[in-house]
Amino acid sequence: MLYIIKFLYSFLLPPGLFVLLLLALSVWLGIKRQARQAFALLIINLLLYASMTPLVSDAFIGSLERQYTPPTTIQSDVIVVLGGGATSGTPDIDGEGNLSGAAGNRLITAVRLYRQTGLPIIFSGGQVFADSGNEADIARRQLIGMGVPPQDVYAENRSLNTAQNADNTAQLLKQHSWSKPLLITSAFHMPRSVMEFERAGMKVQPYPTDYWVSQPGSMYAGKFSPSGSSISSTGTACKEYVGMLVIWIKSLV
Repeated sequence: MLYIIKFLYSFLLPPGLFVLLLLALSVWLGIKRQARQAFALLIINLLLYASMTPLVSDAFIGSLERQYTPPTTIQSDVIVVLGGGATSGTPDIDGEGNLSGAAGNRLITAVRLYRQTGLPIIFSGGQVFADSGNEADIARRQLIGMGVPPQDVYAENRSLNTAQNADNTAQLLKQHSWSKPLLITSAFHMPRSVMEFERAGMKVQPYPTDYWVSQPGSMYAGKFSPSGSSISSTGTACKEYVGMLVIWIKSLV
């Protein structure tokens, strides 16, 4: 009963509320005998609704996350961590600025692998927006705060996107004679990241983390409930696939 209530409740708040309003508008157009407009709006509404559901968003994100699995044996000489957002001016234990959830999960994985391997860590990511934090600078402070020696932490703090992550990291690897990077990023982001690093001339050992979708999944009413987080995940997955397509097209030119 609780899950049924949650399902119904999801249509009383945005974005589910907008689905109901558009459905009501489609019915009204149908009553007014504007069949073509009503049908077109209904199709758009169905697509919008589908993109809002965990059923669709999990399928899209999951298809990206399953492309790589963490290796059982590390065969690398440096750990490369990609940023994924940060805030500026927010309080932290030993300073200001915090990594976002995705970037924080990547950082935790890097620290755990550092304790296993002792490999130096490169954190790649700059200040993407005027009101966001510099990801690599924040990560360096937090890594040192978690016990990683300063001499083993390298902040690549200029990159604003994944392509720049790859290009700027390639320069650092060359400077320090590293050739076998262990790449850490969110599982959904890994396929495009691998393509970008290969484009920049690097063969990486992928180590996906920050999984968003449970494996295996299950079916329940909540999978059909519209939510803002689901439509955001759908958009994220579409962005990854479009980015991969662009990289592939550029490789053909």
